[in-house]
Amino acid sequence: MKERMIPALASAQVKQLVLGTHPASRTVCTSLTTCKWKKVFYEKMEAAKPADSWELIIDPNLKPNELAPGWKQYLEQHASGRFHCSWCWHTWQSPHVVILFHMYLDRAQRAGSVRMRVFKQLCYECGTARLDESSMLEVNIESLVDNLITNLHEQCYGESGGQYRIHVAGRRDGGPHRSEFCEACQEGIVHWKPSEKLLEEDTAFSGASKPRAQEASGYNFFSLRWGLFWASLCLLIVYLQFSFRSSTFL
Repeated sequence: MKERMIPALASAQVKQLVLGTHPASRTVCTSLTTCKWKKVFYEKMEAAKPADSWELIIDPNLKPNELAPGWKQYLEQHASGRFHCSWCWHTWQSPHVVILFHMYLDRAQRAGSVRMRVFKQLCYECGTARLDESSMLEVNIESLVDNLITNLHEQCYGESGGQYRIHVAGRRDGGPHRSEFCEACQEGIVHWKPSEKLLEEDTAFSGASKPRAQEASGYNFFSLRWGLFWASLCLLIVYLQFSFRSSTFL
């Protein structure tokens, strides 16, 4: 698949597209999540590279490692998204959403383009073959765009991009990743699963802490039992002394 460079949008047009006042906004923002992506991307890119014009294009047909000359690839492997089945209305959270980016910078024109594809997932409740898109919170989109811009700095500008943000690694509510329902896995993309890694570490840590907890509880139990024993013994001694003195006086 060959990719063509699309002329960059002017900043005024970008603002109109984001706000939904431009005539082309109906074709550009096909969903609320798409609008959020474009809004965050344009705002952050304007702050990061104000002298350059960048555009973000949603391309559901984007293929990994199929790049035209001059294009770069970045694969976000650990995004968090919520899916909603359009057939049975089942919803689920996944920390294993894969996002593919293809990036191109024309240094002479000072214009760049990013093509983006968010891989879908199948509903495991109803078993329908219909792939469903994910929705994301804006705070998660901001973190993902930060990662994208970090990679743009490195691959397109040859600059140090800084630290990447892994913001979903601790999520547990998604459960184990089921590759048979993941569009990215079905297309051969092997992606890292940080939440499972952390779950393994948490399991090892909790397993190592159990003996300590048992030792501590055992120590408390024996301490309490011995304390009661010595207290009873002292009371018995006091009682015997009091009884002996009473019998002596009589």
